[in-house]
Amino acid sequence: MELQRRIKEATDTPRENQKDFRLEHLKQLPWPDAAYIREARRRVLDKEGFIIDMDGVIYRGDHLLPGVNEFVAWLTDHGKRFVFLTNSSDKTPDELHRKLSRLGVVSHGSNFYTSAMATAAFLTSQKPQGSAYVIGDPGLHQALYACGYVMNDVNPDYVVVGETRNYSYEKIEHAVHLVLNGAKLIGTNCDKTDPSPAYPGEVIPAAGSLITPIEKASGVNAYFVGKPNPLMMRSALSVLGTKRVETVIIGDRMDTDILGGLEAGIDSVLVLSGVTSLQDTRQWSFLPRFVLRGIFDLVDSSGS
Repeated sequence: MELQRRIKEATDTPRENQKDFRLEHLKQLPWPDAAYIREARRRVLDKEGFIIDMDGVIYRGDHLLPGVNEFVAWLTDHGKRFVFLTNSSDKTPDELHRKLSRLGVVSHGSNFYTSAMATAAFLTSQKPQGSAYVIGDPGLHQALYACGYVMNDVNPDYVVVGETRNYSYEKIEHAVHLVLNGAKLIGTNCDKTDPSPAYPGEVIPAAGSLITPIEKASGVNAYFVGKPNPLMMRSALSVLGTKRVETVIIGDRMDTDILGGLEAGIDSVLVLSGVTSLQDTRQWSFLPRFVLRGIFDLVDSSGS
């Protein structure tokens, strides 16, 4: 495979900045060449629908990544359909919209779809008007309330775990008790880590890590709704109103964004501005359609 060969050639010879995640070094990565970028840009921008991951693609913490404003403006100006699809469940679409607004990105509340929203939709399809014990932040609570779910810490239908900083041994203990007594265990996503907003190149625990103690103690495996679950990808396609062949997903994780695209039959673009380095791609048995340094590779010097 041509892409596999090119990655091997670019990573076989050690180079100083190959694992350097600092933003100022992105454009110094030994990948890719100008011809590759032109071809990737042509093929990607020819799509009608764009599923775009957020953390590590659009921003890192409170820092907007290079080329994002120009790319979003291009999508809008050319009448493309796009949705920001995030595995994070802690923030509501309105909070995400306001965050991008603070960073200078023009968007609408309808441009966002989170794993919390996908989880709420899934639970409603399984048991309408049910109840849940939730370990998570406002984004998850609001999504469940909006679907008619009630919070229940006595005999819930489900125990649902998402990203949160309000995590404690007592909550783990109670969740295990509820699962052992019949509640179904649900994770908003299986991500073990998220990019650290404070320390480039480092990570923080995500939902997949937070739910692990409950799985281990109860002996019950959770069902994860977010990427790479095809449910999440089909939801994004439904929001866009596009066909798979007309759509591309842009993300920074091989195990969620790229795998999710592969399993849903959607072309994918891996950007190296998040948690995955070019070297990291060699450990996987599959590859994305394209590998780029960041969103800025999809916007030429004139921004057109």
